[in-house]
Amino acid sequence: MHETPTRKDRAAAPFDAWQTCTTAADVAAAAREDRAAIAARQAVRLGALLEAAAQTRLYGPLLAPRDAASWHLDELPIARKPELMARFDDWVVDPRLRLADVRRFVSDPARIGEAFLGRYAVWESSGSTGEPGLFVNDAAALAVYDALEALRRHSPRPMLRLVDPLYLSERIAFVGALGGHFASAATMERLRRLNPLLAPRLRSLSFLQPVDALVAELDAFEPTILSTYPSAAVILAEERMAGRLRAAPREVWTGGETLTPSMRAFLHQAFRCPVSNDYGASEFLALACECPLGRLHANTDWAILEAVDDAGRPVPAGQAGARCLLTNLANRVQPLLRYDLGDRIRIHARPCACGSPFPAIDVQGRSDDTLRLGTGAATVRLSPLAVSTVLEDDAGLFDFQLVQQGPQRLELTTRLRGPAARESLQRGRAALLAFIADQGARGVSIRCRSSEPIRQRDSGKIQRVMAASH
Repeated sequence: MHETPTRKDRAAAPFDAWQTCTTAADVAAAAREDRAAIAARQAVRLGALLEAAAQTRLYGPLLAPRDAASWHLDELPIARKPELMARFDDWVVDPRLRLADVRRFVSDPARIGEAFLGRYAVWESSGSTGEPGLFVNDAAALAVYDALEALRRHSPRPMLRLVDPLYLSERIAFVGALGGHFASAATMERLRRLNPLLAPRLRSLSFLQPVDALVAELDAFEPTILSTYPSAAVILAEERMAGRLRAAPREVWTGGETLTPSMRAFLHQAFRCPVSNDYGASEFLALACECPLGRLHANTDWAILEAVDDAGRPVPAGQAGARCLLTNLANRVQPLLRYDLGDRIRIHARPCACGSPFPAIDVQGRSDDTLRLGTGAATVRLSPLAVSTVLEDDAGLFDFQLVQQGPQRLELTTRLRGPAARESLQRGRAALLAFIADQGARGVSIRCRSSEPIRQRDSGKIQRVMAASH
């Protein structure tokens, strides 16, 4: 029997005040401990996670015959999104969480930020690996993400954070994809629902609208903090340098893509303010936070990150792996054990000079290109994440690669075969042309090809959106 959310449930956002306070105290305390103490916390939480996973039909047959404390993490199989999603109902601990119901919930954009079944936050990931995912978090997991975001994020204005730890004096603008239950957009809406005092000072703006419309909204809101993806931030920085964007944030937060040193320097030059970059995912919102020296530190008290080679074997500290495996110690509702994130990381062997007890890491995540279509003054710029969102949400096309062939020529390919693949490509072509026209570009043509291999970077990373220079 499926539960129908009540009107009260539909208005609610997942939150537990006591858990939030105790978790925040724990996160603050861990930052003052040494690596041995953090490893001890990690071990206890891993044992609790394995006990929860043993209750599921997916992991129960593997884990139940042995005591949870006897398992070593590297004895467990690597988990991948397609296989997990195929067995979603067997993967979750709560039997009320059924894939059909969750999909129905996320199909309604009016319910972004609400609690599913009165107690769960549901986030959908992009299909950057060819398969979109659905991730369910309870109030306990959300308390961890909230505490890590609030307490581990380096602030360039520490005195202000002491007197205003809840950001009530700030105006925070998030620029991203708003049409789905994506983690960042859903989190912003959840915070708006939870804190009426903060709600008017949080604004989510779509990066799918024309740049001049986005600029007008930012100028009207006058954010003190701009949060977005590196590629979108660079487009806005170009608007700022050209004098078309007047908004002058005091901080720029980026995440979700690779932020290169040259991108960071350009953002700093354009906005004349500090730029901070974090590492997170739909599977774990706050995987790593940047220190004052600009290095990312993994939050290993609540997440285990493994750098492994193509065969799944661990690589030595200081060496970049081919894949990154995540074990989420905060989420015991939908156990993520050695989950392949698809990114590449390097875990540094030596402690960072900042003094953090958490290991420094380098991340090579998504690094798609910004497209520039047209010539001269008629050139329009398209964020790669905006392009991907259009193809995924409007056309249902997830396995694709879009390569620019010239100023007004694009090639859209997929590895899929047969009539269904060709239909998906045509839907993608129509959706993309409509989006491009809305951005102000004219005369763009898109060639579609199915049954095509996907081009990769030298690093082995799949690049879904490639500019003409490639």
